[in-house]
Amino acid sequence: MMRKLLLLLFLAVALSAFAQSQPNVVDEIVWVVGDDPIYLSDVEDVIVGARMNNETLENPYCTVPEQIAVKKLFLHQADLDSVDIGEADVIEAVNGRINDYLQFFGSRENVEAWAHRSMAQIRDGMKRSQRDELRIEQVQRSLTANIKLTPAEVREYFRHVPTDSLPVIPTQVEVQILTSQPQPSREEVERVEDRLREIARKVNAGETEFATQARFYSEDEVSARNGGELDYMGRNQMVQEFSNVAFSLNDPKRVSKIVKTEFGYHIIQLIDKRGEKVKVRHILMRPVVQDSAYNRRIATLDSVASDIREGKSSFEEAVRYLSDDKNTYRNNGLLFYQASPRVLPTSRIEMKDLNQDIAKVVDTLRVGQVSDAFIMTNDKGQKVCAIVKLKNRIESHPASMTEDFQRLHDVVFERRCEERLEEWVRKKVKATYVRIKPEWRSCQFKYDGWLK
Repeated sequence: MMRKLLLLLFLAVALSAFAQSQPNVVDEIVWVVGDDPIYLSDVEDVIVGARMNNETLENPYCTVPEQIAVKKLFLHQADLDSVDIGEADVIEAVNGRINDYLQFFGSRENVEAWAHRSMAQIRDGMKRSQRDELRIEQVQRSLTANIKLTPAEVREYFRHVPTDSLPVIPTQVEVQILTSQPQPSREEVERVEDRLREIARKVNAGETEFATQARFYSEDEVSARNGGELDYMGRNQMVQEFSNVAFSLNDPKRVSKIVKTEFGYHIIQLIDKRGEKVKVRHILMRPVVQDSAYNRRIATLDSVASDIREGKSSFEEAVRYLSDDKNTYRNNGLLFYQASPRVLPTSRIEMKDLNQDIAKVVDTLRVGQVSDAFIMTNDKGQKVCAIVKLKNRIESHPASMTEDFQRLHDVVFERRCEERLEEWVRKKVKATYVRIKPEWRSCQFKYDGWLK
């Protein structure tokens, strides 16, 4: 807790000092890449964010605009390739980032104080940036898709590397998890459904506007500010249940039936259709799960954990019958982590890469031990109950070709990918129109060709 308070204090002081040191200037275009401008405010936002995260940037007014420009090159390629990202994937990415912030800063209020923005504004900004990041990742995957490595190439790469110069593998753990999400009562679900039906009735009768009701009642904070309005999206950009209803709508004056998805309960109104894309408004409401439901589920999982410890059942059997985590129940509950989209997932996970709620529990366990039940926030921002088993702990050690081949393979593979991507960027820079303000041109850039 003290560490968090000190960090918050440092961030507040750093942000204040930075704000005082900056002249009051009107925003201006400092770079143009293709048809896309890079504003001074874009550069300042990245610099402020880095300083708030205690990151050191060397020559930030040179490195940051170049980094933004490189991203624009990849995003332009995403446009050419018609790369679309599903809305569910974007929401999942945003929820993951928000969850990280909540765990680190301790509360919603602390996050908002740190960012100097409301949570709705934070989500709105993250939604755009996470969609861009996911589109860039997809382009990079396509550019590196044909890179293959044989075991012989990996061994050859490290053959001349002294043993004491091999990468040091931090302590890793293998963890099995069983999660169970408490459900709202039938009365609470009926309350939400009745409220949505009443809103739909009023809109269909012309007594109110859908957008007005969305601003007041929708729990999708980002779209609620725009009257529930979403961007044009294709079928694969929405969760299936939502997509099926959205594309079935034909009358913009009528409101859909209630749609249940993993995010809650929705009603939808058509705005427009363009070919294979649809633009809609929606209102989202989530039934409240009572504390008593969490307490009952915790008691059930504690009983399950006791049975496992006493040998009455195995963790794997309990996962198969009880877990509702789609990502792990087919793997006997074994957690996997993927460091980047270009490398294979691994069950050997560094503590820093674990969900922090899980990491706190795992840190108290011995190998083979099963935890008591606890409440955690998953990568979708949902509170769930869980028990975990520490399957294995691999202490920190110098990398070994026999024990850590996959990790060494990933090191070489990532370097090959980076080389391929840097080659692509160099060619793209030379072929792209770029204009940089004169006072921003006296930099040592990573890539040649920006200055035409």
